[in-house]
Amino acid sequence: MGKFNVKTYDSISQVGLDRFSSDYTVNPEIDRPDAIMLRSFNLHSEPVGDTVLAVGRAGAGVNNIPVAELADRGVVVFNAPGANANSVKELVVAGLLLAARNLPAALAYARDLPADDIKKATEQGKKRFAGLELAGSTLGVIGLGAIGHLVANTGADLDMRVLGYDPAPSLQTEAQLSAQVQRVRSLERLLAESDYVSLHVPLLDETRELISATRIGLLRKNAVLLNFARDELVDEQALITALDAGQLRGYVTDFPNATTYRHDKVIVLPHLGASTSSAEDNCALMIADELSDFLENGNIRFSVNFPAVSLPRRGFTRLTLAHKNAPGVIAQFSRVVSSAGLNIIELINDCLGDYAYSIMELDARELPASVIGQLEAMPELLRLRILGE
Repeated sequence: MGKFNVKTYDSISQVGLDRFSSDYTVNPEIDRPDAIMLRSFNLHSEPVGDTVLAVGRAGAGVNNIPVAELADRGVVVFNAPGANANSVKELVVAGLLLAARNLPAALAYARDLPADDIKKATEQGKKRFAGLELAGSTLGVIGLGAIGHLVANTGADLDMRVLGYDPAPSLQTEAQLSAQVQRVRSLERLLAESDYVSLHVPLLDETRELISATRIGLLRKNAVLLNFARDELVDEQALITALDAGQLRGYVTDFPNATTYRHDKVIVLPHLGASTSSAEDNCALMIADELSDFLENGNIRFSVNFPAVSLPRRGFTRLTLAHKNAPGVIAQFSRVVSSAGLNIIELINDCLGDYAYSIMELDARELPASVIGQLEAMPELLRLRILGE
């Protein structure tokens, strides 16, 4: 067995698995793993043992992971934001073209053309599939994160008028957003002015059925809604009612379900968003790097339940403390360590909601058992790790 054990679920890109050094044992049969690496496996249905320090999802969404429960145990959940963004963006553009040019129906028609008179039948039937150019139409993008800003920029490159809405934009993606994309403050305005609306927000309690019956009613007649984020973001029953009434032209979704998958105005794809070899490689590589840096150094970069906190190693004993975000906790940690005569070389801390994470570098070769006991007795502490020089 290696120094660290990583249990895998699903089929993980071999490129990512090969990223781990010889210090790691990585396979699906490990009984007491230090970390878990997965893609779409439903971890809600699987017990996560006490040895697990981290879970890495080779993708962006983490709905298949009990994030809050693991946070309460001090287990860090990593994801790979942006690693599959280009693949999803390209599929969204494909969805736009499928809807604008009536391609699914045209393909089905062409497949059934009579072999003895293909040319005549083609000319007679093609008028049924006349479509629309994207240029000059309005694209509304809801969520301007890693994927959404790429979709918005591509829409502008296609000579579309692009409206973007994001209630919590990041500085990084703001800087990458094309100057041709018009930011709007109102979701309602975006819906009312767009010919195509593309969803790119995470599924949270506050975004569930974000596109409600009321908001569906704001969409332009003949508008098309594209959903490559999560199907629960849309009140799909209300959407079907609007499609049946001719209020909307279509719905393009990457999430087949019983409500939508047979409707003749719905284009359903089998969750292909990140299903390219490039995206799978990128996600696996990113998670392998994140897990390795965390297991070896205690550093956190892209976590959904703990803040990003990292320090370069300088040859000192390192403590990492996953804990509740409460007043005075850092002072208590420092007091326990200092009272034992240990010199704190460096201390860094940050918080994310109710949770916080601290890294403490100590000028000591080993930690007295009394210090460990006092730290672990603190009710705010969720997980303590001691990493050698």
